[in-house]
Amino acid sequence: MSEPPGATVVLPEARLADEPSKALTAQRVLPLLRPGRWIATAVVLVLAAQFVHGLVSNPFYQWDRFGYWFLRPTILDGLLITLEVTAYSAVLGLLGGILLALARLSKSPVLRAVSWTYVWALRSIPLIVVLIFLYNFSALYRTLSVGVPFGPAFFSFDESKLATDMVIAVIGLSLHESAYAAEVVRGGILSVDQGQHEAAAALGLPKGYQFRKIVFPQALRSIIPNYVNQLIGLIKGTSLVFYVSLLDLFGAAQTMGSTYPGDIVPLLLVVTVWYLILTSVVSVIQFYVERYYARGATRSLPPTPLQKLRTGLTDLRARIRKEAAV
Repeated sequence: MSEPPGATVVLPEARLADEPSKALTAQRVLPLLRPGRWIATAVVLVLAAQFVHGLVSNPFYQWDRFGYWFLRPTILDGLLITLEVTAYSAVLGLLGGILLALARLSKSPVLRAVSWTYVWALRSIPLIVVLIFLYNFSALYRTLSVGVPFGPAFFSFDESKLATDMVIAVIGLSLHESAYAAEVVRGGILSVDQGQHEAAAALGLPKGYQFRKIVFPQALRSIIPNYVNQLIGLIKGTSLVFYVSLLDLFGAAQTMGSTYPGDIVPLLLVVTVWYLILTSVVSVIQFYVERYYARGATRSLPPTPLQKLRTGLTDLRARIRKEAAV
């Protein structure tokens, strides 16, 4: 006879070794059945299996050509340019964001207004527009000079010779990234408890020392994980530098696709997989950075994937032993 969900099963009585006169009745509560969860799981598994089967069996993907292009020198050179542009833009964007955030928090109305206008403008203008504008910047200013404002110039130089494709890409991405980094940094600084500012002021510490040694280290707990998350968007944003004649990962694949039109799909798959690898590496870094800066803020650090796996296996073995004992 089957037992309804939630029923209590009473097992045979067992005598205790130390108290033979008492009986122990062991009880086991059967879990409630959840058919909706199982149906949803089955549907998701079927759809996932169909998707994987389509990827493997559809000849249109040309996986043999994918393997041919994946590690070709042209693709790897484009990947290296993508990494260089991302690294330079991330550092310069963060430095610019810190300066903009400090200007937004300054008591000077001029600095606040200029910083707010910059952030508002750069977050409103698409990145591709910024890059194309910088690419044609020499049409507006053929020469740049350094000297006295509104006065004589000490020396001048040709802007078109200085602004190479790499420089334009890095400057464009850095300007765009600094607008978003400014809000990340400003939010991190504002997240520091006001009592920390008051305690530092009560000790008579200089403003600069308060910021460097007390406020900013605590703000990093919020800034760094959020800015690492920004890097994922920055990596994908580097694909736009192709439009300023810089052959990054996407640009190299696009060029090869024009030369070999029959390999467009496998080349796009190569780009997709490489971007997935890069963003996955950044995601792993983000997890450990967040875990590092969670120290002192939570009672226990979030478990790593390996710790979760070990805990799951331990719980599974314990459940199997419990079922076997019953």
